[in-house]
Amino acid sequence: MENKLTVANIGLKFGMSHIEGALAGGAEIAAICDSDPEALRFAGERYSIPEEKRFTNYRDLLEREDIQAVTVAVPDQSHAELTSAFLRSGKHVLCEKPLALTREDTLSIIRAADESGRMCMVGQICRFTPAFEKAKEIIDSGEIGEIYYAESEYAHDYMYLVDTWRADPKRHGVIGGGCHAVDLLRWLVGDPTEVFAYGTHKLLPQVAYDDATVAVIKFDGGVIGKVFVSTGCKRDYTMRTLIYGTKGTIICDNTSPQMTLFTAGEDGMAHEPRIIPVQVNNHNAAREFEVFAGAVTGKTPLITDAREGAKTVEACLAIIESSQTGRPVRPDYNFR
Repeated sequence: MENKLTVANIGLKFGMSHIEGALAGGAEIAAICDSDPEALRFAGERYSIPEEKRFTNYRDLLEREDIQAVTVAVPDQSHAELTSAFLRSGKHVLCEKPLALTREDTLSIIRAADESGRMCMVGQICRFTPAFEKAKEIIDSGEIGEIYYAESEYAHDYMYLVDTWRADPKRHGVIGGGCHAVDLLRWLVGDPTEVFAYGTHKLLPQVAYDDATVAVIKFDGGVIGKVFVSTGCKRDYTMRTLIYGTKGTIICDNTSPQMTLFTAGEDGMAHEPRIIPVQVNNHNAAREFEVFAGAVTGKTPLITDAREGAKTVEACLAIIESSQTGRPVRPDYNFR
């Protein structure tokens, strides 16, 4: 990579994938940071990062002029604090999804990005998942015609995670994990204009929020859709997604080595389905970092900037509000 980036990776339990993405992209790891010394030691030894580049306090890195970019993979509750601090210190930031948990925090990050002039990219990883990238390609080609309905689900059993930061009442399952499905539909179909949702709580008594939520969604142009989120389901993790168009249908997910495409003939009848092989890579950190680095070095546009991340958070918050009030909610995408 020309103009090799110097990167600091913050948060090493999930953030090791960001180290791997940065290394795959030819970046130089200037520092790694985690408040847990054992996580820090493990990552340092695994990736041969010397002790002098290991830190337990992110504030020690804020004034480092040799660090151009930072990846933030700390618990969601701390995204706003760290991302805003690094942006204001002159660093470009790749922040894990969701951008934040509240509208106020997303606005604070947007202000920090605008005022600093630095890049802030949100790690909406589904946009780099091979099956979903292929679905986007097919949709944009017009092969399935005009979309009229789309749905996606986030099915993930949090039973083994209920004693972690994921159980925080502020991190409702719709925003913490379901943001994947919401962002995916935003990318494939467009921004939700109105949502109506129901929730139930039968699987994870240890958490305060609903562990299953279904949202019916309106989009522009008469398109309708659905998002289903279950954080206590008894099944394998999946993000099964269906996109229905006037000329065909796509069925895909992020964990299968193939996707299914139906198309219609001139008589309007569906042909036999076409099975399309795809790579399984549901956390494509290398591709994500490649896009981030390209934006920082001016080679490619920034895809999921802070406002894009904030739109996904806003749509999730609207779903949560609807499920709690029993009323339809229109997301507010006006971020100043």
